[in-house]
Amino acid sequence: MQRAVVLLSGGLDSATTLAIARSEGRECHCLTVDYGQRHRVEIDAAARVAAALGAAGQRVVRLDLAQFGGSALTDPGIAVPQAPTPGIPVTYVPARNTVFLSLALGWAEVLGAHDLVIGVNALDYSGYPDCRPEYVAAFEQLASLATARGVQGERFHIHAPLQHMTKAQIIRRGIDLGLDYGLTHSCYDPGADGQPCGRCDSCILRAAGFVEAGVADPIAVPAPSPRT
Repeated sequence: MQRAVVLLSGGLDSATTLAIARSEGRECHCLTVDYGQRHRVEIDAAARVAAALGAAGQRVVRLDLAQFGGSALTDPGIAVPQAPTPGIPVTYVPARNTVFLSLALGWAEVLGAHDLVIGVNALDYSGYPDCRPEYVAAFEQLASLATARGVQGERFHIHAPLQHMTKAQIIRRGIDLGLDYGLTHSCYDPGADGQPCGRCDSCILRAAGFVEAGVADPIAVPAPSPRT
């Protein structure tokens, strides 16, 4: 089995990515990053998904990007939008995927793995610049330039199997692979009990995806109460 490092947040997309990588016969080593996100409940979801899908292992790296702020996901002074916004949203975490892929690359080099797997999406990507295909291609080139194994002639490959799929297509693919989406967490602004808000961009995209896929979301999202 080919070894791969899979970035696993615990969300719908990353869980589907792990399911796909496993279905391809890869030995999956999951990397979850505790980066000071307000929705840290997703870290527990990542552990559930890794265990359920038979990952070879999972590591949680603690890296406090909240020290920099600049995002509604890491700065408590910035509110999570309660509806989709045009342009790059305030839930964008500066350079997050670059940081995550760099960590995954370092672990892959130690493991002797050539494959890094990430659940970025170019269709429902909500304006994040580090989810674009050209970004993924550029990092793949960097990976072989910036590592000892790379300069020795080995190649690293970044796999982004969801890149050109709609949310509904992603959900259908996961269901075909037997993935239980009840294990996942998508909300950016959960309540104290960990329940999804039903209002944020991520909740809205998830809900729309399940509706289009024609299946029920196993996570019961309460109807948003009127804002005052």
